[in-house]
Amino acid sequence: MIFETLNMSGYGIYVWSSFLFTIISFLILYNVINYQLRKEQRKFNSKYSKLNSDELKLIKKQKIYEDILVFSVNTKI
Repeated sequence: MIFETLNMSGYGIYVWSSFLFTIISFLILYNVINYQLRKEQRKFNSKYSKLNSDELKLIKKQKIYEDILVFSVNTKI
């Protein structure tokens, strides 16, 4: 009974292999994006953590900095 359901009248190998391919592709894509995000966060932190107070005030007024800061505070990755 279970084997017949998994076999899907001979088409099971194609269906399950496509599901497996999709899951593996999503996992690889997630890992690549996560790695790139971490890399960009390290670059961002190294660039902006060494500034003096006047430079920090100027940068904190920029819209991009606010967007990145809000994103990094809200993300759980």
